Amino acid sequence: MTTAGSFDIAVLLPCYNEAATIAEVVHRFREALPSARIYVYDNNSTDGTALKAMLAGAQVVRERRQGKGHVVRRMFADIDADIYLMADGDGTYAPSDAEDLIRTLVTERADMVVGTRRGVREDAGRHGHAFGNRVFNRLYRMIFGRDFSDIFSGYRAFSRRFVKSFPAVSGGFEIETEMSVHASRLKLPVSEIELHYGRRPDGSHSKLSTFRDGGKILWMFAMLMKETRPFAFFGIISAAIMAASLGFMLPVLAEYFQTGLVDRLPTWVLSMALMMVSLLILTCGLILDSVSRARNEQLRLHYMAMPADLASKEWHLVAPDQATLKRDRINAA
Repeated sequence: MTTAGSFDIAVLLPCYNEAATIAEVVHRFREALPSARIYVYDNNSTDGTALKAMLAGAQVVRERRQGKGHVVRRMFADIDADIYLMADGDGTYAPSDAEDLIRTLVTERADMVVGTRRGVREDAGRHGHAFGNRVFNRLYRMIFGRDFSDIFSGYRAFSRRFVKSFPAVSGGFEIETEMSVHASRLKLPVSEIELHYGRRPDGSHSKLSTFRDGGKILWMFAMLMKETRPFAFFGIISAAIMAASLGFMLPVLAEYFQTGLVDRLPTWVLSMALMMVSLLILTCGLILDSVSRARNEQLRLHYMAMPADLASKEWHLVAPDQATLKRDRINAA
């Protein structure tokens, strides 16, 4: 619990089969943030993750829809707090860094602080993951802006404003990408700090699939670009179709200027049809760009309507009171 002038902090740990590490993670977050409420959202684990988290003193909730995105959406909807700290239950993020994330969130009055993973683009546990991190981070900066250097980091601190204005439509590991795009789209104040990123201990295994999850993230990039930058998205498609149209059209035109005849009439009809499709898609992009701007304005107004709680309180850690200690003893029992 917290006292006057301090923040109500919720630590959120989405978990799937993390029995080997979750108890230690909960204990270390309890030491790092003694006044925080710690929630473990179990995503259909079969190895006793929920029981070990409960015995360690966390509040455990089960989310039946499989996928990290579903878990994050449920957490953000269920929990009310001033500050939300999200981490993974696999022990790769250091709970001792939590205070730095929260301090940065408060002192810079940011809505999201991302703990970027030191060295992750060289070695993310597997060479395929490291390569994917480099490619997707570069692609993100090309499409959505240069706000973030590690869009896949799961160690983040959020303000209440961010959490309650974030729609969270993703179902899987693409959720971190969606968070980053949401912040870039609304031009929210964000920050990054570089933190140590550890390896999983023996007995703990990554749930990521290099190709399957990479494909999902690439698809999410395309969908988010369609929603947030429709003119650029449909402009690329229009340009590709227009190039095909010109490819069919130019030889027919060259022959016409030489002979005055159009011998390949079907090719000419096809090229004109492709040109009309290209112009139609470009027009759709222009219209949807106006719609997207209106949606951004509505999202921004919704965000601005929420109180800026971080500006009205001072940051300091508070030792757990007797009620908290009693609650933890009951949970552990």
